Amino acid sequence: MTTIHIQHIGEKVLVPQSELERLVELAQQYEEITVRRQEDDVPIWDIMRLVEQGGAFGFWEEEGEDIYSSKDGEPV
Repeated sequence: MTTIHIQHIGEKVLVPQSELERLVELAQQYEEITVRRQEDDVPIWDIMRLVEQGGAFGFWEEEGEDIYSSKDGEPV
């Protein structure tokens, strides 16, 4: 018996690479199959670059109102 672990994401399913290869191997025992891979619409590096250069988190670098001092809060 072969166990396949999946993760549902909407109408799609994620399968570990090794288990996908096992599924293909099993399917090929019965008929010829073709696996068509679809790359992500937007590669992760492009998303990271957009976040980095887009300015959405620029407020972290701005000098803001200094409302806290070392006397605020409780010692940890």
